[in-house]
Amino acid sequence: MRKPKVVPKDIDEYLAAVPEPARATLEKVRASVQSAAAEATEAISYGMPTFKYKGNLVAFAAFSKHCSFFPMSYAVIKEFQKELKPFDVVKGTIHFPLNNPLPAALVKKMVKARIGEQERRARE
Repeated sequence: MRKPKVVPKDIDEYLAAVPEPARATLEKVRASVQSAAAEATEAISYGMPTFKYKGNLVAFAAFSKHCSFFPMSYAVIKEFQKELKPFDVVKGTIHFPLNNPLPAALVKKMVKARIGEQERRARE
């Protein structure tokens, strides 16, 4: 019988369970998102740290061999495809090394683009 996976209650609890160096890497990503989206709220969605603003905004997670950033928008990935060239982009997910966060400026630009998308959707 498999042990049931415990879903963290918040992002702090999620990060506390992530081993280094991934924890420090994700903390930097979190700080970048918070800086770009002060109005967003933090949550756990699908077991991952997620920021919400008029719906799911972005998410991130640690895996055994990489960290991932989920912009939750193919349009945003396409908009920043040149800046994302150094990273593996797989099915709407950006993979980056456990010990090297995405550049803060890039995260902030993607988050602001997502906020714009969410605001446009909310007006429609």
